Amino acid sequence: MFRLSVYFYRLSVVECKILYTFVLPLNNLLMKTNHIKMAALAVACLLSTACSKESIDSTINDTDLVYKVSTELESAVFTDLDYGDHEQQIFDVYLPANRSTQTTKVIILLHGGGWMNGDKAGMNNYVQSISESNPDYAIVNMNYVLAAAPSTPAFPNQFHDIGLMLDHLTSESESLQILPEFALIGKSAGAHLALQYDYMYDLEDRVKSVTSIVGPTDFTHPYYSENPNYTHLLNILVDSNAYFASSIGAMNLKPNVIKILSPLYQASVNSSPTLLFYGKNDTTVPVKNAYDLEEKLNFLGVPVLLNVFEGGHNDWNTETNEHVSNTLTGFLKEHFTI
Repeated sequence: MFRLSVYFYRLSVVECKILYTFVLPLNNLLMKTNHIKMAALAVACLLSTACSKESIDSTINDTDLVYKVSTELESAVFTDLDYGDHEQQIFDVYLPANRSTQTTKVIILLHGGGWMNGDKAGMNNYVQSISESNPDYAIVNMNYVLAAAPSTPAFPNQFHDIGLMLDHLTSESESLQILPEFALIGKSAGAHLALQYDYMYDLEDRVKSVTSIVGPTDFTHPYYSENPNYTHLLNILVDSNAYFASSIGAMNLKPNVIKILSPLYQASVNSSPTLLFYGKNDTTVPVKNAYDLEEKLNFLGVPVLLNVFEGGHNDWNTETNEHVSNTLTGFLKEHFTI
């Protein structure tokens, strides 16, 4: 909703009559289209410039306002918007009331699914809990292009999808009334993407905070490297041409590629403050991945907060999930302040 309010102080009787006779009755009528909104603003400007210089100067000198234009934005939700050309490059955006380009920062959610499966719908419960606890942020829940053999690898394409999302939101910041500063929150494979994007690809420092919920951080860990499907999975997930000029062959013989894809080895002093949630008995992502990343970030002097819970791969009880929500809220207030 867009509402135009024009306030004039110390106007003559004739000026007041013009204001009440012609301008105020048009206030609701003039709000129906974007073009007419601009016309309403133009009317206000014409009225203000029609006043004599003396009246304007005297009003300003008396610290009164000549005219005031105010906007009141209601909360809004838009679903399945495009941020790229691929059918999977879509997102939902949840915009808070009274948002602005000066204050409304953006939280971006990244779903899990092993880089080959999953959908943003899997993060809808996080949308609800985050918006309830952090009502002043905009929230974006995005899909990325899933890996599919033989022609659609995950890496680096999915990292680039995050970049495209940030580019799109930045270019639309005025129309959405958001401040293009971002916090990434990912779960499982999405957490790996969030960490990796912040640590390796965020050259413009647009990401200010990153949260990993059971995300892999080190693919050199024996849990991965000793998996009998290791090489097959890497050949599906990794675009060899993006990392090497020639064919990569058996990727388990190229440990540098594995390190390139592991956030543990990409973390630097420029990494954003990092929040970590992991399960002590996780059989999908070994908890040592979390401890090793915490140690690395502490060594680098990057703010990091690790939470390890009883349970496995995000199969936590209600009490634990409430702790996750509360901890996330506190971390955002400290490192992603509005």
